[in-house]
Amino acid sequence: MSSNPKDPVARISISLPESLLRQLDEMVGSRGFESRSQGIADMIGSQLAQYLQDKGEEIMAGTITLVYDHATPGLQSTLADIQYAYLDEVVSSLHVYLTNAHTMEVILVQGPAGKLQTIADKLVTCRGVRTGKLHLTAAILPPLHPLPV
Repeated sequence: MSSNPKDPVARISISLPESLLRQLDEMVGSRGFESRSQGIADMIGSQLAQYLQDKGEEIMAGTITLVYDHATPGLQSTLADIQYAYLDEVVSSLHVYLTNAHTMEVILVQGPAGKLQTIADKLVTCRGVRTGKLHLTAAILPPLHPLPV
C-alpha cells in the first residue's frame, strides 16, 4: 500500500527500544529505503492493508497465486468454473507451466476483501492445488467497463 505523492506529509514522533531501532535501521538499509520514515510508512501501509482485509467489506485489489498439479483430473476445469462463478471479482489470470507437471496461476482480483478471501479459499482447497495465497492491497483498479445487464 503506497501513499499518494500529493498527500501532505505529517510528522510524528515515536520512541523505540534501542535494539528495535537497530533492527529497523538494518531493515531500512538492506531493503534500500531512502529513510527510516519511508521504511516505517511501508510497514504501516502493510498493516493497514491487512486491517482492511480482516474487516472484510473494504474494496481491495490483489492476486491469488496458485501452484497446482495440472495432471490432476478435472482440476483445471474446476479452477476455471470457480473463477467464472466470480466473474465480477476475477479480472484476469496468467498461467505459467513449471517443471514436474506443475502450473503456477496468478489471478488478478478486485472486490470486497471477504469475498476475495472466499474465492481464494475455494481455489486453494481444490484437490491437486499444492500451494495458494491471497495477497491484497488497499489500492484498487480504475473502473472497468460494466457488462450489459
